[in-house]
Amino acid sequence: MKTHTLRARLLEAQLDLAHRQERSVILLLTGHAVTYKGQLVNELNHWLENRHTEVHALGPSSEERERPYWWRFWRRVPDRGRIGIFIHGWYGDALFARAERRLSPGAFRDRLAEIRAFEAELAAEGVMLLKLWMDIGRREQRRHLQALQADPIRAWQLSPTDWQRHLQHAAITVLGREMRHATAADHAPWHRLAFRDPAIQLQRVGGLLHQTLVAPCARPTEVPESAPDGVSERVPGEAPAPPSIRLSDPRIKTSLKKSRYAARLAKEQGRLAINAREAARRRIPMVLAFEGLDAAGKGGSIHRLTAALDARQYRVHRIAAPSDEELALPWAWRFWRRLPADGRIAIFDRSWYGRVLVERVEKLASEPAWRRAYAEIREFERQLLAHGTVLGKLFLAISQEEQLRRFKARAATPHKRHKLTEEDWRNRERWDDYRQAIDEMFARTQSPGAEWTLIACDDKRRARLAVLEEVNRRLEMRLDSAH
Repeated sequence: MKTHTLRARLLEAQLDLAHRQERSVILLLTGHAVTYKGQLVNELNHWLENRHTEVHALGPSSEERERPYWWRFWRRVPDRGRIGIFIHGWYGDALFARAERRLSPGAFRDRLAEIRAFEAELAAEGVMLLKLWMDIGRREQRRHLQALQADPIRAWQLSPTDWQRHLQHAAITVLGREMRHATAADHAPWHRLAFRDPAIQLQRVGGLLHQTLVAPCARPTEVPESAPDGVSERVPGEAPAPPSIRLSDPRIKTSLKKSRYAARLAKEQGRLAINAREAARRRIPMVLAFEGLDAAGKGGSIHRLTAALDARQYRVHRIAAPSDEELALPWAWRFWRRLPADGRIAIFDRSWYGRVLVERVEKLASEPAWRRAYAEIREFERQLLAHGTVLGKLFLAISQEEQLRRFKARAATPHKRHKLTEEDWRNRERWDDYRQAIDEMFARTQSPGAEWTLIACDDKRRARLAVLEEVNRRLEMRLDSAH
């Protein structure tokens, strides 16, 4: 195909992608040094409508180092209708760290397993991936480096890292082959491009991108609920055995007197204030996920919790129906983007568990999507823990009788009526469906460090104290282990 014809067809396909906004595309280039990656991307960007294209070639910033590793890539996933171009991307970190022996063989395999999971999740959400390995022989690479170094106009393009990569050529070749073999999939194919003249390379890359843009969306044929084979013990395997907690557990019936409650509340809030300050000093992040039945008291419990914290240290994220911006991106994006920096606290009033609760019961997500979510959630939480995050998952439970009493009280109280909606009554009619979904959620997402805590909430005072005690317990466990 002639260059001008290919360029016109590529632009037409890109504009169709932007118009339909049904999917997004990621083009990733990695491989050996001095293979025209930067030049290729610059030229390709001139072929494309750059209002619908974004290019990323960057190392981690200080802000990104304060969050779990994958945060910096999740926040750069392109919106539906857009093309994201990554130079090295998530592959460069693993490849070069292993070549320099900063990653052990086992850690390298673990990272490749994370990459497979990440790319499968993107593909399942409508992101098409095209991955290019830029190849060059060692002798040819050396001649090219020497030619660049001798050219006063282009010598600035070279860096000491390019020569270092030349010395590592054999290792990068072997590791690149292992990496491509481990991460190739129908929904995330690899293409190896031998070193050629830049104009020929541009023609090949443009052709592959055009094929990707006009091809049917390639989604994983099956996303298992367990981790891929060969993953080390750090990655969750099969869903664990059902935990000892179930929604149908008996409720505490006795009420706590107001005077005793006030004294215990002040004590637990003071304890939390000390623990939170120490966690901030040690740069330990914390994520709290609050789930629960309607009228169980999530808002009141969160209010008593935050009353003990410095307002500069925490953020409360109330998760509702996704916005237009969130609908244009993969489902997990809106939770990744809200993760706290080291030393900060993120409190989620409703969370990523909505996919396996309300979205499941109300059929807002397809069955394959919510079934797939169990593995995605376990991997998400594993990455939080691997970063050193203190993770608390609290489910606030209430009996049917107490829920009905609170609904009626809200309806009869003018300043509380806004809290009661038709949706609350509709959810109550599906109590058994929610109970089944909740018990399965407990069973499939319970793991060390990410255990669920069931809070009995028929007595609000006892429930609020139980929340504070659990948060303090988790913080103190981490602070004690960090000595």
